[in-house]
Amino acid sequence: MKDSHGRTIDYLRISLTDRCNFRCVYCMPEEGVCAMSHDEILRIEEIERLVAVAAGLGIRSVRLTGGEPLVRKGVVELVDAITGIEGIENVSMTTNGVLLPRMIGDLKAAGLSRVNISLDTLDPVQFHEITRTGRLEDTLAGIDAALAAGLNPVKVNAVAVRSLDQDFLEFAKLSIDRPLHVRFIEYMPVGDTSVDAGTGWGKEDVIPSEELFDIINERARAAGLPELRPAGATKPLGWGPARYFEFPDALGTVGFISPLSRHFCSECNRLRVTADGKVRPCLFSDTEYDVRTALREGDDAAVRDVLLTALGAKPDDHHDKVGTDRKMSQIGG
Repeated sequence: MKDSHGRTIDYLRISLTDRCNFRCVYCMPEEGVCAMSHDEILRIEEIERLVAVAAGLGIRSVRLTGGEPLVRKGVVELVDAITGIEGIENVSMTTNGVLLPRMIGDLKAAGLSRVNISLDTLDPVQFHEITRTGRLEDTLAGIDAALAAGLNPVKVNAVAVRSLDQDFLEFAKLSIDRPLHVRFIEYMPVGDTSVDAGTGWGKEDVIPSEELFDIINERARAAGLPELRPAGATKPLGWGPARYFEFPDALGTVGFISPLSRHFCSECNRLRVTADGKVRPCLFSDTEYDVRTALREGDDAAVRDVLLTALGAKPDDHHDKVGTDRKMSQIGG
């Protein structure tokens, strides 16, 4: 499946819910977002049908996101259903990890192969300040559970924000003794970027990946550690837009995702579907196409038409757009 710019599109990100058990400062205001009604959200069987149609067009990888996808009732059954669809090669998930310890066995048995766990600090006090409701030990337990279950790869996603003063070297060191793939993501201008929104974004808080790479190596040298080098055989599956590095003899890697300082739009391979059934050709675009109506009122041909229309509308680049109508928790990342 090719878009109008010749890119192969084989990856579908689906938000299962706009609800979350965290209130991360860069994602949503403290009071949360106005939750969608039950009828607005795609039903589990509708998501399964959507994936089946998408697989027929060439989608091979599906990532389930949120909000927090593990708060969605029926998520294990959905993973099981999607993994059984002809053409789908892997099903992965992005989660804050809190519910993984109690659910990982069922998810692994259902066919979940990979997981990305969001974690922005290793300081317990700062973790609570960032998430407003979370405890660091719960997310760390989720990472342990994913590794113990044998998911491969297990990735840790950290949004780098200058004013948070995160300990980036300690994050990077997580990759040394365990097969963890730590990825630093540049802070992105998604949602209402005004300070009044409670998730205010400013360029002064963006740490370009090249600068962050230098910071980690400088701190590594000061601590008597070797510098990062380009990753070799340890580079994880499904590595997408990240550039990966590693410490010598490390079991995992350190990756950098640079949507602002080093656009990877020319390599984009994905479409996004929001929890209420809108297909978004680009994370930074407010253009959306209604697939929920097609699922409820039309046949598979109508669903295909919506997907192909969205495919044809994928822009060549996000062109440094700042701000979107929806917040990150509503888009699904």
